[in-house]
Amino acid sequence: MIHVIEIINLHKAFNKKHVLQGVNLHIESGETMVVIGGSGSGKSVLIKHVIGLLMPDEGSIVVDGVDISNLSENDMNELRKKYGMLFQGAALFDSLTVWENVGFSLMQHTRFSKEEIKEKAKQKLEMVGLKGVEELMPSELSGGMRKRVGLARAIAIEPQIILYDEPTTGLDPIMADAINDLIIEMKKRLNVTSIAITHDMVSAYKIADKIAMLYEGRIQEVGTPDEIKRSANPIVRQFITGSSVGPIKAV
Repeated sequence: MIHVIEIINLHKAFNKKHVLQGVNLHIESGETMVVIGGSGSGKSVLIKHVIGLLMPDEGSIVVDGVDISNLSENDMNELRKKYGMLFQGAALFDSLTVWENVGFSLMQHTRFSKEEIKEKAKQKLEMVGLKGVEELMPSELSGGMRKRVGLARAIAIEPQIILYDEPTTGLDPIMADAINDLIIEMKKRLNVTSIAITHDMVSAYKIADKIAMLYEGRIQEVGTPDEIKRSANPIVRQFITGSSVGPIKAV
């Protein structure tokens, strides 16, 4: 298999807090890698490195064979066209309509006309189960609808890589499962490579091809959902069972 994303000996500190302490992780073409870990474990810091919003103190991020830490700002902006991202709170622009939110990256990075962008936005909205909402404002949407609009925006530019930041946080179990189904559907229809960060084990088990556990700045274990369920690692076992007893201390 081809490694689309390689995270090699990644270190990152903020002041005296060493958040990432030598992370190594490979994501293969077409794979959905789910990174699990508690709040403050460095999951968001990791994903920000993958998209080039943070640069490593040590180590490297290699995307399609290119070490992104060595890229110029122009080259980094070109690389970002390969990415779509679903943010934790959907991060919609409140002053824009739904279709303008979905088509935002197309407005920024393509020469499509306004009418063409609106049509593409409507198509992507239909893909995530939202038809006829393109003229609504974000304030008129439920939490689940906002997530789906965020997903439509993530796929609008037809990315090769999608990053999901806590995709089910804040949703009821039924809507969370609907979002999980959409993530699986996007993988099948678009053949994308994905990284999702979450502490929701129901979601992790459902959407993942591989799961990686991040704790104390390092990847503790990587495996399929079944392998992670059977893990003998006490850190992994405590996290996936949600036990207060074990090496992970409640903060």
